[in-house]
Amino acid sequence: MSGQTGQAAPLRVAVIIASTRSGRFGPTVAGWFAGRAARRSDLEIEMVDLAETGLPERLVDEGEPRPPQVVALSGRLAAADAFAVITPEYNRSFPAALKTAIDWYYEEWQAKPVTFVAYGRDSGGLYAIDQLRQIFTELHAAVLSDAITLPRYWELFAADGGWPKASADCNTALPAVLDRLAWWARALRDARAAHPYPRRQS
Repeated sequence: MSGQTGQAAPLRVAVIIASTRSGRFGPTVAGWFAGRAARRSDLEIEMVDLAETGLPERLVDEGEPRPPQVVALSGRLAAADAFAVITPEYNRSFPAALKTAIDWYYEEWQAKPVTFVAYGRDSGGLYAIDQLRQIFTELHAAVLSDAITLPRYWELFAADGGWPKASADCNTALPAVLDRLAWWARALRDARAAHPYPRRQS
């Protein structure tokens, strides 16, 4: 089985559900991703649903105390070795709740790999992914070139109502994405342990 690490501790992957709107499809996509990833013994999955975190929309200035909801999520993100962002594409971009969540944090993202699973209409979320790559690069995350796009995702339901159907391209794309996410997560975890990532200058 690919991705085995012997006696090494499992890599912690935070799966972030970006959509918070009523009737959202994000939990279905996240459940598929997490279910497949959880089959691997080298990965430990934590679901981070932004609809449940209660992050305030208004950010505080540097030096001001952070709200308890922000502090609580900070610990979960800091403990992660990698991130998988599950996002819809709205108007050629991604949800405002995701940008707020990203902007509340800085060091939590640093020197960790990030991949994306985006869904939308014909573009499959490519516009959202392109913007997120720029943002996470600015935050010193290691952005994978590998991502999964789901154009016209509503057409991927199986006859029994399950999602996605067995013939969907995302099923064959996911193993390579997980392999590379795990490779970077392991390499960067070892690097951070040996040499802490330099802090930004105040």
